Amino acid sequence: MSTTIHFRDKNLISIWDKVQNGQRLSLKDGMAMFNSQDIISIGKMAHTVQQKKSGDAVYYVLNQKIEPTNICVLSCKFCDFAVKKDADAAYEMTIEEILSKLTPDIHEVHITGGLHPDWPWDYYVNMVRDIKKNFPNTDVKAFTAVEIDFFHKKFKIPIEEVLRQLYAAGLRTMPGGGAEVFSERVRKQLFNQKIGAKAWFEVHKTAHKLGIPSNATLLYGHIETYEERVQHFMKLREAQDETGGFLTFIPLAFQPGATGIKPKNEFTSAIEDLKTIAISRLMLDNFNHIKAYWVMLTEEVASIALNFGADDMDGTVGGEKIAHDAGATAAMTMAKDQLIKIIQDAGKIPVERDVYYNALNISSENVVGKIPYLNSVPFYEHFEQRQFKMLPIAPRRMGVLSQKDQMVAGLFSLMDYFAQSDTLELMNYCIATRDQVKSVMLFSKEGWQGLKGKKIGIIDDTATSIRLLQVLLEKKYGVKATFARMHSGINDYSNFDAILLIGDEALKANKSGLPGFDLVYDLAKEWYEWQKMPFVFAVWAHKKSLPADKKEELQEIIQESLEKGEAELDTIGAHHGKDLNLTPAETTEFLEGFNYRLGDREKEAMSIFKKLIEEVEVSL
Repeated sequence: MSTTIHFRDKNLISIWDKVQNGQRLSLKDGMAMFNSQDIISIGKMAHTVQQKKSGDAVYYVLNQKIEPTNICVLSCKFCDFAVKKDADAAYEMTIEEILSKLTPDIHEVHITGGLHPDWPWDYYVNMVRDIKKNFPNTDVKAFTAVEIDFFHKKFKIPIEEVLRQLYAAGLRTMPGGGAEVFSERVRKQLFNQKIGAKAWFEVHKTAHKLGIPSNATLLYGHIETYEERVQHFMKLREAQDETGGFLTFIPLAFQPGATGIKPKNEFTSAIEDLKTIAISRLMLDNFNHIKAYWVMLTEEVASIALNFGADDMDGTVGGEKIAHDAGATAAMTMAKDQLIKIIQDAGKIPVERDVYYNALNISSENVVGKIPYLNSVPFYEHFEQRQFKMLPIAPRRMGVLSQKDQMVAGLFSLMDYFAQSDTLELMNYCIATRDQVKSVMLFSKEGWQGLKGKKIGIIDDTATSIRLLQVLLEKKYGVKATFARMHSGINDYSNFDAILLIGDEALKANKSGLPGFDLVYDLAKEWYEWQKMPFVFAVWAHKKSLPADKKEELQEIIQESLEKGEAELDTIGAHHGKDLNLTPAETTEFLEGFNYRLGDREKEAMSIFKKLIEEVEVSL
């Protein structure tokens, strides 16, 4: 990180040093930031961290909020939404009414609501199942940990079985609400009937174990202290270390409404909102995304938050009632075009996503794709963007966006270059291995011959490694297996006989092992032992239609960046390896195993591989 910050509060300098050196921030650090008036410096630190994680991307989703009922068995002080069954404002939605609120262009339906005293378990399962049946391209994000715990207790079904049945019906992710703030003091005063931190974490950790990723939230701006906020961050960070199952963190500003709760101010100030977002970005170092939830923040504050560490605006959020019943002032629904304009006005790339943060469409010019793996860091550590914008994106998704003509250049998967060679112009840079790679790994229960007819789980990111695996199986070992793509969040591996991981996930698993999969194969090593050739996983290419001056500038940027990166492999290793639990020496050794320039042997290896893939059937 090379950002220069002129601190007004000198107490923040030591925190910035820790951030730059990849050190984890402490309770003391979090308190120092909340007590500081130097909001601009805190925002700059958070923005730098966000840039490292997601570049210029800001995500949004076409989503619909469904709240099936406001009837609830609980009576929480802070809630203006829930009522009792005999109240005039009480409502209940049928499944048919829920379906009538959805359209095929919605990518995510977000379901939360009251804890209804009478509805049977089948209502909830059928709700999810019917949504997926009628809208197969819409992912269901549903039920807070409070609701899951309610189902468990009311219907006397173990939490794991509740989640298994919902997953089988079509549930794919979970929202993060319910615990509000992980403080027993606050829980007892404001929502003593709701679950606390222990039960909340039990539900989410169980979901993660089953391959259901989830979000996490903090309700702030009521009676909680700064220390309780920081402790909330630290508990989430610890759980993420354990499971890796949280997709995003969402700070939710308290809306007092008519609750009778009297915070210091009726609404949190913009400064307080921005500071909380920025500090969450700095404290939650193992969370990929921080959301600026415009429904509670207002559009104006959410826009500023995109330069204070947030990289997600949520979405169109049609049908939201809970926050608005409590007095939220933002418009009920935000159109896609308006979201895109807000993101563009903040100088960012609007990225339409799915529930797993896979990019579906981007709305920006001069976008260059960045493979977000350790092996590509030498290209990007000193990459001067100039007139280009940077989008970190998994290899397969980069190819999809290039096919839609939404990217001008990138470090493309070799298979995507082959498929788009009519429109892409090859550059002289690549990611190629000499004899092993350590980050394209097959974890297996069987030897190669034992994989005949077996089911192999494939990480969603890959476009080339899956074809390399197929070539090795069929042409080297004479074995055919079946492949199934896994989503890009966490997954339940128990139903597979082998797992193919790539990138940083493979590096981590290669070091720690993957329980139940005792045999580990490095696909680049398998290729080298067979062909005595390097393997080219990705190549730099740009659109043939790119103007000549931009082609020349891109060539210059890549060359200068790579030369600086290769000269600093030790420094890069010391910094970037920490996130993967690699020592500086291990990281440097890993990076030294790559060739980043496309030479004659690399081109020959590409030709050999292309001929081989033409001889095998496409099975995924």
